Amino acid sequence: MQQVLTLALSYLLGSIDFGVIVPRLMGVDIYREGSGNPGASNVLRTLGKKAGAAVLIGDAAKGVIAAGLGAIVVDPGFGFVTGFAAVAGHIFPVWHRFHGGRGVATALGAAVFLEPVVGVVLVVVWIVIVLVRKTASVASLVAMALYVPGFALVGTRGASLAWSAATAALVIIRHGPNIRRLFAGSERSVNSG
Repeated sequence: MQQVLTLALSYLLGSIDFGVIVPRLMGVDIYREGSGNPGASNVLRTLGKKAGAAVLIGDAAKGVIAAGLGAIVVDPGFGFVTGFAAVAGHIFPVWHRFHGGRGVATALGAAVFLEPVVGVVLVVVWIVIVLVRKTASVASLVAMALYVPGFALVGTRGASLAWSAATAALVIIRHGPNIRRLFAGSERSVNSG
């Protein structure tokens, strides 16, 4: 029962979408702006750096808290399960009609709690690629491609590694439209409106 409650709480926490809340506080319906995606990149392009940063920090914090909840309340390996639940909640939020963001910040937040070295390296990789390429989707896909190898390198095995793979796969699948736009040469940069 403890595991079920922790899992449900993590999903509900993940469903709190800062990409919707921050714009609404500013009088903006993010679903009607830019790409229509309630993620940090669209908020950044639409409302500027401060709003984008607030969304990024809020979404990452959900991953940290959810992974911590599972690890502390149940056991360290369960943090990978609750991290996945938070990412699933972010992508399919019950509070926002199951229309959420891509889940990258939440997945990176979970990684920072579960294996701080891996998490920080992934965050740095993401930031460097965004600064160099100006394309958040490329940075996100690279970070997710490194997600499982990063955990494996520090000794994560078994079910924990499988849950990290499920998390990365879910985020990559959610990037399907971005991948198609990248191949078509029409993907938006973080600077484009």
